[in-house]
Amino acid sequence: MKILIINPNSDLEMTQAIQETADAFVDSKVQVICKHTPDAPKFIETYEDQVKAAPGMIKLTRENEQEFDGFIIACHCDPNLDTLKEITKKPVVGIGEASMKLASMLGHSFSVISMTEQSIPNKEALIRKYHLQDALASVRSPDEKHKNLRDEEKYFETAKLAIEQDKAEVIVLGCAGMTGLDKNLEKKLGVPVLDGVICALIILTGLVTYGISTSKIRRYNSS
Repeated sequence: MKILIINPNSDLEMTQAIQETADAFVDSKVQVICKHTPDAPKFIETYEDQVKAAPGMIKLTRENEQEFDGFIIACHCDPNLDTLKEITKKPVVGIGEASMKLASMLGHSFSVISMTEQSIPNKEALIRKYHLQDALASVRSPDEKHKNLRDEEKYFETAKLAIEQDKAEVIVLGCAGMTGLDKNLEKKLGVPVLDGVICALIILTGLVTYGISTSKIRRYNSS
């Protein structure tokens, strides 16, 4: 099995971190390659950034259609996910959808930890799109008093508040840039903590093994 992870931004350091997470998770029967998106913004923070990333993401998908068995979009806002589902016959999984849907299966409610306050409404809108609002405890970003802490400490404090104040039972790391923090945070928090890259690999490898992909009968029919 061969999986292509598309990092919608052009950040090479984040692309390498995603690759390392994937390599550590899959077994020898699965080959995973992570590629950054050429000419995309360094970070995907706004709706405009998502639009700017689209041409490169489409190009990567079309150029690799025959070589790979499926695609992952490694950005928690799932930029251009519907477009990629439309243009390829191979299964496509976004790390946002994968992690939040798995979270809804693992506890009564989940909280998403976001990097910035600006991205909270985007995530809330995405949660409604996926019909997960009834399982949502909160979407939180680090408080001002925690912003100077190291990343792991900052997100630990944010997740701790989500558990204590919002009654979250599962924590979702709301950015591919948080990859690799899940297990350390899980030990400290005592609840499941989900890395979207891993969640997407769980789902996509299952779809490929099962031999099933996106329905093309109506919504994603490009003809």
